[in-house]
Parts: sequence; C-alpha cells; structure tokens
Amino acid sequence: MTRRIKKVAIIGSGIMGSGIACHFANIGVEVLLLDIVPRELNDKEKAKGLTLEDKAVRNRLVNDALTASLKSKPSPIYAQKFASRITTGNLEDDIAKVADVDWIMEVVVERLDIKKIVFEKLEKYRTPGTIISSNTSGIPIKFMNEGRSEDFQKHFAVTHFFNPPRYLKLFEVVPGPDCKQEVTDFLMDYGSKFLGKTSVLAKDTPAFIGNRIGIFGIQSLFHQVKELGLTVEEVDKLTGPVIGRPKSATFRTVDVVGLDTLVHVANGIYENCPNDEAHDLFKLPSFINTMMENKWLGSKTKQGFYKKVVNAEGKKEILTLDLDTMEYRASKRAKFATLELTKTIDKPIDRFKVLVGGKDKAGEFYRKNFAAMFAYVQNRIPEISDELYKIDDAMKAGFGWENGPFEIWDAVGIEKG
Repeated sequence: MTRRIKKVAIIGSGIMGSGIACHFANIGVEVLLLDIVPRELNDKEKAKGLTLEDKAVRNRLVNDALTASLKSKPSPIYAQKFASRITTGNLEDDIAKVADVDWIMEVVVERLDIKKIVFEKLEKYRTPGTIISSNTSGIPIKFMNEGRSEDFQKHFAVTHFFNPPRYLKLFEVVPGPDCKQEVTDFLMDYGSKFLGKTSVLAKDTPAFIGNRIGIFGIQSLFHQVKELGLTVEEVDKLTGPVIGRPKSATFRTVDVVGLDTLVHVANGIYENCPNDEAHDLFKLPSFINTMMENKWLGSKTKQGFYKKVVNAEGKKEILTLDLDTMEYRASKRAKFATLELTKTIDKPIDRFKVLVGGKDKAGEFYRKNFAAMFAYVQNRIPEISDELYKIDDAMKAGFGWENGPFEIWDAVGIEKG
C-alpha cells in the first residue's frame, strides 16, 4: 500500500508537541495541533469580559504553547512563514477533524490514564487505516493498546522524537505487538527520508534504546562524581568535546533538558526493570533528591547544576553547585594531565586509548566510566536490541555522541575493554 502524508494531527501542544508540529511544517506537511480546553479564565480574559465559551479562550493553551515554541531558541521552525501550515484547535470542538488526516500522533503528558482517555476520544473519529502513534518515552505499548480496536492496534506504534525535534536526529520506532509490518516499514522509511532522522527500530522495553543507555550513563556519573571526589566542572570537562560529546557535556545537558525529565525516566527504569543488573544505579543519589525538593531543575527554573547571576560589578557570572555543601560558588577551571596528552590527537576516536591509560584522576574516571558502560551495553543485547549497531546509532543520534559505546570499545581494544 502506498501512503502519502499530506496532513498530520498532533495531540498535545507542550514543548515536544509544538516542536514536532513545527518539524512537520518544516517539510511541507499540513498540521492540526490540538490541546485541552482551559478550565478557567485568566486575569487578562476576565478583564476583556470573555467567557469560557469564547474561541480565543478555548484555544488559549494551544495558541500560547505554539507562540512560545516559535519564539524559542534554537528555533523549531525553518522559516516563520512555515508556521501558517499549522492549524490550532482544541480536543472538544475540533477532534472530529482527525478523520481527515493521514497520521495521528499523541504527545500528551506521560500518564497512562490520560493517554487512554485521549485514545478513546480519537478512536471515535479516526478513519480506519490511519496511522496512529505515541511519542511516549517509555510507557509499554501493551498498556496503551488495552481496550482499543483491532484496526487501531494494527496501525499503532511508538514514534519517539528527541528534544528539540528539529535538531536531534534520533527517531525511535517501536511497533506494537499487532502492528502491521508495512506500517513499521513505512515509519522507518518516512523518518529517514522525509523527517531527516536516523530511524532506529527499538523493542517495547522501558525507555527503549536511547534513554535506557543514556540515563544509565548519566546516573553512573551521578554516583561516580562523589566516589571519585570530582566537581561538576571536572565531570563536564571530562565528558564533553574531548570524547566527542556536545559542549554541554553532562551536567549542563541535564540543566537544559530539565532535572525533572531525567528523574522521571530514571524512576521509570528503576520501577520497571527490577531484573536489571544495574538496578540500584537508577536510584537517585541524595543530592538529586535535594535539588528536586528545592526545585533546582535547570534552565526552566533559572538554576540547576549551574546558576547565572549578576555579580557586584553588574556583570553576568555563572556559578556552579558544590555537591558537598549544596551551595553555589564561583566556577573553577578544570585541568587534567591526561587531557593535555590528547591535545595533538585530532579525532576523539583516537583519544580513547590514551584517556583510559591516564595515571591521574581523569584516567581513573575514564576506566571506571567506560568499564561500566561496556558491561551495561553488552548485557542489553538482545533485551533492548538484537544488533549492536542500533545502540551506537541511538546514542549518536539522540545524545550527540560522535562514537557509540561499541565503537569506543573497539577503539580501546576488545580485550582491554
């Protein structure tokens, strides 16, 4: 069967929903973006004398979310005029319009009960044969399929984008147990040919591939940082461009993504993977619990592992969280002898042998870090993937790593690794 995607419906207009809507608009697809109706008027609406029946009020949440997304940086839209391809609406007045789309994608809050209510509503209006997918980052498909029709289940899969959808390449496709092979094949092909993604076929396991390995890596560092007596700046120096990772490295990346997002996924893995040999590693260290209590969630709350302030001279300054005192202090420059040895080595892949042979704290860090990662990824085959390369593809496309864990292992040497 030949499918053409001329129009998609995105259900949920939060950061991910609006971002995905913009990315479809970028490639010339018409988008119907829907969200819930507000339960009460805000002060501005009261001042204007509006009621809950006014269209401007009923579409406020979706319109505000899309406006905020279009203003965000980096921009989710290639050209502002492409936003005209996105039509907004709400789940009460406009849900019948999903009958006319070629693909319905659910991007609502990560709660199974809410997703089930949304699917029930959608099923009343969805045209049989229409692809329907969820952007969940880890809710098992078998639970989302419960109570759905046979046709729904045959056309249902997870299509997991990474944030921001325009820029991060990973597109995980996780077919439901009854999903037709032609639907899976179509989604994989569409992701790479039209959405410009690295499509990775994943299994229906908690957090799929990218987040299962990525969150393990971050949690592993959370536990190592105190064990090795490292500072936030030192870990970011060791886990950034020197090993072919983004400049934001580890802690700055968590600030950008949001500590609450990371905690949500880590808790999900901890609860749903009781037989994982690294199960206890997904338990949050005490400093993370303190940060959650203090609402130090990163960029969205203006402070996380880093905090931007204006100092006494009126200049902007970035402070760093001291994980021992849990207080912010002036940032310190991180320096390691082992890193100096790699300055003449251009490619990160050629640096790993030198890094794991380091005689200082950096060398010890890399040996511990890579040993843990190599052990973890080899134990995930065939649980989360049948092929090694899919894990490497997921980490490169979803987390911006230049080399996947198995490539790094090859570079260090199989026996040594």
